[in-house]
Amino acid sequence: MSEVQETHCGLVALVGRPNVGKTTLLNRMVGEKLAAITRKPHTTRNRILGIVTRGRDQTVLIDTPGIDPERSRLMNRVLNRTAVQALGDADIVCFIIEAGRFEAGDAFILEAIRAAARPAVLVVNKVDRVADKSTLLPFLEARAGEFDYLGIVPLSGKTGKNLEGLIDELRGHLPAGPFLYDPEQLSDRPERFRAEEMIREALLERLGQEVPYAVAVRVEDWEDRPGITHIDALILVERDSQKGIVIGKGGQMLKRIGQAAREQLETLLGRKIMLRLTVRVEEGWSQSNRALRELGIEEPR
Repeated sequence: MSEVQETHCGLVALVGRPNVGKTTLLNRMVGEKLAAITRKPHTTRNRILGIVTRGRDQTVLIDTPGIDPERSRLMNRVLNRTAVQALGDADIVCFIIEAGRFEAGDAFILEAIRAAARPAVLVVNKVDRVADKSTLLPFLEARAGEFDYLGIVPLSGKTGKNLEGLIDELRGHLPAGPFLYDPEQLSDRPERFRAEEMIREALLERLGQEVPYAVAVRVEDWEDRPGITHIDALILVERDSQKGIVIGKGGQMLKRIGQAAREQLETLLGRKIMLRLTVRVEEGWSQSNRALRELGIEEPR
């Protein structure tokens, strides 16, 4: 009788400051777009699971909101707690920083990793942006002296350089155990969530600096018909002035947002999409625990 090979599976929390590239790495590692990516901080608002199955190994990635201890709004405090809580749930922490930059926010996260007493891999992202590559080695040596990392992986999430190196590094530290998900599954998130993410990405990419933090998206209705899916989505803002910005003159901004989101969704879901967007003002939603729970941006218990 042939010997059954042992499987390995573990939860890996992706943590870091806002805009260090956590979600870009998640999407690249999974091989499909699961969550919104923009240049604006706090694009990620939920814990998002991505599943990478290679042979007898399954790496379950937990993408978390960027940790920013300087922001005091309720939503930002909730996002920080969501990210820190993921440290305690993880078998391995994937601590992501930018090449050549280690700031107070990074030091804060490193202390949280120490407090959680979890093994960690340091990912030094955006190496493609470093003009003088001779500065990388001293930077990596300085980081290695700050914590007993399982490994340090320099890479570029944007280009994919050394992405396989990171996947192999994580696989080497997964605990023995059965798979948590079907090997063909890429995420625990339903299609509705991915639709909300694509709409929100289209919003964030086209709006100014203030409005994105006061914008949320919720799919209200979803109907699959032969050859086409009808989606009705609600865009929440906090003030009438923001509603005007989102809609735009003659409805042109909302039309552009809808077109961009629809095109992404048709590519992702592989079918024709009929998307209808509605904008509604709900004052102070980002400061309301009820509204945050309803939008899935839940405060950890």
